Amino acid sequence: MSGLTRLLRPGAAASRRPWHRTDAAKCAASCGSDADLSGPRPGPRPERRRYATGSSAGTRPVRIGCASGFWGDTATSVPQLIYSGKLDFLVFDYLSEITMSLLTAAKAKMPNMGYAPDFVQVALAPFINDIHRKGIRVVSNAGGVNPLACAEAIQEVVKKAGLDLKVAVVTGDDLMPHRSSLAEVKMADGGSKQRLPKTLHSMNAYLGASLIRRCLDLGADIVVTGRCVDSAVALGPLMHTFGWEKNDYDLLAAGSLAGHLIECGAQCTGGIFTDWHKVPDWDNMGFPVVECSADGSFILSKPPGTGGLVSFGTVAEQLVYEIGDPRRYLLPDVTCDFSRVAIKEVPGVEGGAVTVTGAKGFAPSHDYKVCATYMDGFRATAVCPVGGPRAVEKARRTADSIIKRTKRIFKQLGLEDFNSVNVQVLGAEDTYGANAHTKGSREAVIWMAVHHKQKKALELFSREVAPAGTGMAPGLTGIVGGRPRVSPVLKPFFFLHPKSQLKADIHMAGQLVESLSEAGPDTPEQEAPPTSSEDAPDVDLPAGPHSYRLEELAFTRSGDKGDSANIGVVARHPLFFPYLKKHLTTSVVEEFFSHLIQPGVADAITRFTLPGIHGLNFVLQSSLGGGGVASLRSDPQGKAFGQMLLDVELRGLPDLKSLGKQKNRPWQISEETRARRPRGSTGLKRLRGFQPRRVHLDVTRLRCSPPRRNVRLLPPQTDSEASALFVSNCKQAESLLGSCHGRELLLPTSSESFPPAAAAP
Repeated sequence: MSGLTRLLRPGAAASRRPWHRTDAAKCAASCGSDADLSGPRPGPRPERRRYATGSSAGTRPVRIGCASGFWGDTATSVPQLIYSGKLDFLVFDYLSEITMSLLTAAKAKMPNMGYAPDFVQVALAPFINDIHRKGIRVVSNAGGVNPLACAEAIQEVVKKAGLDLKVAVVTGDDLMPHRSSLAEVKMADGGSKQRLPKTLHSMNAYLGASLIRRCLDLGADIVVTGRCVDSAVALGPLMHTFGWEKNDYDLLAAGSLAGHLIECGAQCTGGIFTDWHKVPDWDNMGFPVVECSADGSFILSKPPGTGGLVSFGTVAEQLVYEIGDPRRYLLPDVTCDFSRVAIKEVPGVEGGAVTVTGAKGFAPSHDYKVCATYMDGFRATAVCPVGGPRAVEKARRTADSIIKRTKRIFKQLGLEDFNSVNVQVLGAEDTYGANAHTKGSREAVIWMAVHHKQKKALELFSREVAPAGTGMAPGLTGIVGGRPRVSPVLKPFFFLHPKSQLKADIHMAGQLVESLSEAGPDTPEQEAPPTSSEDAPDVDLPAGPHSYRLEELAFTRSGDKGDSANIGVVARHPLFFPYLKKHLTTSVVEEFFSHLIQPGVADAITRFTLPGIHGLNFVLQSSLGGGGVASLRSDPQGKAFGQMLLDVELRGLPDLKSLGKQKNRPWQISEETRARRPRGSTGLKRLRGFQPRRVHLDVTRLRCSPPRRNVRLLPPQTDSEASALFVSNCKQAESLLGSCHGRELLLPTSSESFPPAAAAP
């Protein structure tokens, strides 16, 4: 799920809507249907509540639409999906670590709250009759920390509409009742044992999809859960419909990938896309629909007549979003390997569509991941616009003076100093550190956030902000949101909990109907797939005098996992990928973000490769100032990190612009050169229209299919030197020639003339 934190802040704590981002899972699919997305759906829909389960469900594709990527998403998503999505299932993802913290606080104030009320009053109530009439079943994690109360509110809506719908609830993710038995826990980031924090506030395990599947098997029309992995809201319906078993790991990975791609709503249909200027009609943004088959294949699209864009770029960005190690993406139901996932655009579909293939699955861990929160003092944030000449200088002096005055008051009253202070001047590119370009502006915004153990101390700070409007710099126009509000800091604490020690409950009609465990067979856990050869950069790549900003070569997307940032980078063209691997190293990224990474962290950045989409993924440890509500920064979830990285300049490259003009399938068979050589021929058959003058690499002799038929490649050195790119080693070239069938390979080249040189051999 996505994660916008403090921008959506109505008033009451119970109605805050931060963005969400999953901790869960997303994995891959095998796919490739040529179905007409705009035509009639194959096969008749079974009548409502005559639910087919398991293998009896048939093979008709199932359509799942996601209407929410975070708590507070647009209300326009539900009607477009209901009336134009041709859905079987409508799913909603509301939860993130920050959202859970806010819902926990809301329940503490009002025991009947703690869930996402928008789901009941905005998403369901106005459309409940049409949802019933169209036979759409609903799955949502809107239950938050109080799923039973959420179900009661839904039952009231159903009753008021005069309908007879079964509402099922999954509980058991809350571990607070078991606190006394958890003296020590195994940490999620290394396996070491630690004691739970004394000021523990909440503990919720990330449950899996099998519990949702069971609710649907029991005939539920609406399923409400507490904390579960985000992708489970889509995987559960697929397991139910197609009868996938717990050990169908590749299928579970495919379904998890479908869930991962759609769980953040419009983020895969053009939202927050690097090429945002190419995405039409944001005001009518389409939400994602996946059409899945029993073999795990699926097509991702959006309802016709909506805005947005479904393309390789928009979906590939979402694939790398907060993914961590793509070869070992841990979910309760399956361990996913995303590294070989491939995304292919489907031509001729309004608004775009893609097929996604290549996910692999392995046995899951024997543990649940648990997110606990604990009290760690209080925080307050003041945001103040400043205008006029030397606005940045005025903003800095104003903030420094407020902090200095408040510290003097603390000393006079015998209070401790601030635990931490973060002052940024938005508009001065403070977030960029030494990479900032703008040094002066006539408009600036003070971002001043502070942390203290005592609430009383921050109340004093809050009162000292407004006096700056009359006693400090001219041009301070006000305080955004009024006097800064003091709020508790709930820090996250991640650990692992054995599945065998947790029982989840299923409730229907307010009654407990089943208790079950998601623990699997006692089999040894599998190690991550070995590092592939693509992880190593190609040292033989040609160099050149050209420089490129990363934005010219790649898409990026970033997000968070606790205090770690995740930056995905996807090559705009497959032939750019080797250059990205060679030049966009961990040291380059670490130097660019050094001012944001906590000092003293060893191996702060890890890089992973996704050769299936020609992508890289960087994980930046301890780079968010604590992350979530614990961070005092203006970007506590690293949402801008990917955009910032676009300005990195890669130097010493050949002319890649002409290379990027080639088609996305750079290795193509020339229809004009079908002549076969005699067996044993070692001569080079010149390609029609080519007059190679010299070679950049040695001519490589490769065996092509069928056997005993050879092909020799002569990569001419054009001005771009690009045609030698993928023949730098025999192993890579052989894989690209697998479907050559004895024909010669037409190497991509620039349209420019070759430089003069000696004749080819």
